[in-house]
Amino acid sequence: MLKDRVAVVTGGGRGIGRGVALALAAAGARVVVNDYGVLADGSEPTEGPAFDVAAEIARAGGEAAASTDSVAAWDGAERIVRTAVERFGRIDILVTCAGILRDRMIYNMSEEEWHAVLDVHLKGTFNCVRHAAPLMREQRHGRIVTFSSGSGLFGNPGQANYGAAKSGIGGLTKVVAKDLGKYGVTANSLCPVAATRMTMTPALRKARELRRQQGMAQERRTLQELEDLHPDDVAPLVVFLASDGAAHVNGQFFYCAGSSISLLSQPRAVKTIWKEDRWTLDELDEIVPLTLTQGLVNPAPPKGE
Repeated sequence: MLKDRVAVVTGGGRGIGRGVALALAAAGARVVVNDYGVLADGSEPTEGPAFDVAAEIARAGGEAAASTDSVAAWDGAERIVRTAVERFGRIDILVTCAGILRDRMIYNMSEEEWHAVLDVHLKGTFNCVRHAAPLMREQRHGRIVTFSSGSGLFGNPGQANYGAAKSGIGGLTKVVAKDLGKYGVTANSLCPVAATRMTMTPALRKARELRRQQGMAQERRTLQELEDLHPDDVAPLVVFLASDGAAHVNGQFFYCAGSSISLLSQPRAVKTIWKEDRWTLDELDEIVPLTLTQGLVNPAPPKGE
């Protein structure tokens, strides 16, 4: 499906990114496996993961190159993209899986914890897209697959930095889709649910189980069910979105959990009130509870309610 295509996968050394890199290679793409090789919190970089996956692809008969630059660095992202061009002559596919976590409740989060996560996820995605975009535009072909998250869609306690970054990636993807679509380049985003070292931390386990017990729709699965969702389950959809078969799919968001794949709706108005002139406070006080806010449920009610 991807014969003669060249792909770059950031965060390709572990978890979902590893599965994506292997799947793209199995579909015929030549792959640049980028991974800074850090722990889940972004510390202790190492070159091992990127080279391990590149070697795994080579042993399976594919072609791959390893990259250990950080996506958070402007020059690093440029080198990641340049590796694809220098080794394989072009870049057709960019998949931005790289990410870290620095979870903390909003009233305890430090500025450094905020910036560290935004730099890797949001700035890192921008950096890589920005360096790949001119090349894809010039060749009139390209597939960009970014990674958003349920944290950006629904919110997770203790993840103000991560949720903001993932929500920002969603907005970035929509704009990129419109900026590049006329040049034959598509940009879509995945919101995966899988058991990885980033999703199965003690804090996230506790938060997810609490939300499930409270009946929140996005947390129907038990922790055991979550553990059964393999990171490699996400890869087939990435390969499809990177193929010519998805040339018409642009600016869309997909929620992926095991064998379940959902196309997410675009934001839309669900209730509207209108009058010819400006609303008064007294009017809003009377009508809003009976219209716009009727039936709304507080996702985090005060204790005791």
